[in-house]
Amino acid sequence: MLKRGTVLILVTLLVLVIGLGGCATETISDTDKERIANKEDVTVIDSNNTGKEDKTRNNEGDSDSNQENDTNEEQDSQQNQESAKETESKENIVYVSASRLNVRSEGSIDGKIIGSVIKGRPVEVLDKQVNEAGEVTWYKIAFDNNGENSEGWISANYTVKDKMELLGPAYRELDLMPQDKVQEYPSNPRVEVKGVYVTIHSAAGKIDQLIELAKETDINAFVIDVKDDNGNMLFPTKAAEKFGTGANDKAPIKDIQSFMKKLKDNNIYTIARIVSFKDPKYAKKYPEKAIIYKSNGKPFTNRDGIIWLSPHDRELWEYNMEVSKEAAKVGFNEIQFDYVRFPASNGGRMDKYLDYRNELGESKPVTIQRYLKYARKELSPLNVYISADIYGQVGSVADDMGIGQYWEAVSNIVDYVSPMMYPSHYGNGVYGLPVPDAYPYETIDRGVKDAISRNKNIETPAIIRPWLQDFTATWVKGHIRYGDKEVRAQIKALEDNGINEYLIWNPSNVYSRGGLK
Repeated sequence: MLKRGTVLILVTLLVLVIGLGGCATETISDTDKERIANKEDVTVIDSNNTGKEDKTRNNEGDSDSNQENDTNEEQDSQQNQESAKETESKENIVYVSASRLNVRSEGSIDGKIIGSVIKGRPVEVLDKQVNEAGEVTWYKIAFDNNGENSEGWISANYTVKDKMELLGPAYRELDLMPQDKVQEYPSNPRVEVKGVYVTIHSAAGKIDQLIELAKETDINAFVIDVKDDNGNMLFPTKAAEKFGTGANDKAPIKDIQSFMKKLKDNNIYTIARIVSFKDPKYAKKYPEKAIIYKSNGKPFTNRDGIIWLSPHDRELWEYNMEVSKEAAKVGFNEIQFDYVRFPASNGGRMDKYLDYRNELGESKPVTIQRYLKYARKELSPLNVYISADIYGQVGSVADDMGIGQYWEAVSNIVDYVSPMMYPSHYGNGVYGLPVPDAYPYETIDRGVKDAISRNKNIETPAIIRPWLQDFTATWVKGHIRYGDKEVRAQIKALEDNGINEYLIWNPSNVYSRGGLK
């Protein structure tokens, strides 16, 4: 039998489902590899039993995640349901039904707000208040308040006793059980990564300059494009030959062994970036694998015009894994999957118009998690770590944002999770900030606090290693210029929350040296 704490975690995961807020339209054009975090907000609620809402964090959208038919693979969900049944009889547990529910110092709307709990969180009831009709109005609960065990009161109006009321079909097949993750590969020791992004072109033309940057700053890792946004390879791969994509045609590194040796000689931890489901070369070779419009059969694209491939395509999975294996065999320490998602389609509102080639009837979050599980199975024997890039606000919302990225489902599988927390990619008003781009410390602080909270919902979470901004977002009204000060502010926000790893993004690979010391 699982211990009580384990059961609570499992039940938390089972019931964390689509929140009150979902995705809105993208407000920024496709820049910086189309890493656009939708203007996602979170509703904070409590009540004096009148149903009054207190929207102290802006809420942005609906909960229109793609809830496709469940798959035939039932083992994972069965394990979750069996564990949930074990807790079902506990009368002192209730589940939060609001996106985020205020915790107050006393059972009254006038009580001071001392914290909050997120949707689906099972909480232990210590006491309760009832009205004259005998109805429960407030619960006194035990809760985690920024790492401290605390007690407070929540409105009973936004809780349920039956977790099944919160369970959405898109999440029933997720594997939320503890995973058998490796602590460390003896031949590949873990490193507290402080890294920068390196394009294929920079790898070929300015790698010596970037090595000097590492020598003069805290940087000790490079995230290098091995399969980039355009489907091009860093070095000629057998995978590209086998699948006939033409991805080797522009591969600039002909002697990959010498290239890797130079990096190892300079103590650079190497991360191979694999763009997963956005690959124009693969799409050109296999047009039948692209996401298309149901009405006319034309391929779906975002504003950049690049065709999106179906994440359901198992042959594409195989292609990506074969490239990843070749990267591991030449010495990369870690494989990082980017664009490991479905395209942003107006918060899922466009799903009824799109054909995702979903022959297995999987939901979006299930497909993304199974892709990552497949990656771990295929790559772990090669003693490399795996990581995934996800939207920055995935940790702050209760659903998958309509793109298949559900925090617990991703973090539970990979070794490192990298939310892209660029302040410029948050809509005005998110986290209560008028222009998040102008508040680098505050934006990262709020985002990473939510991420840490979500990681506590699972027993085998990934290490959080966020992407940070080192570019000026001139397209954002009210933006500020980013340089040493702004980069350092973001890093400090992480450090103040106990996060000591980070990755820095600049599309031109020109970094603010003073902010990295």
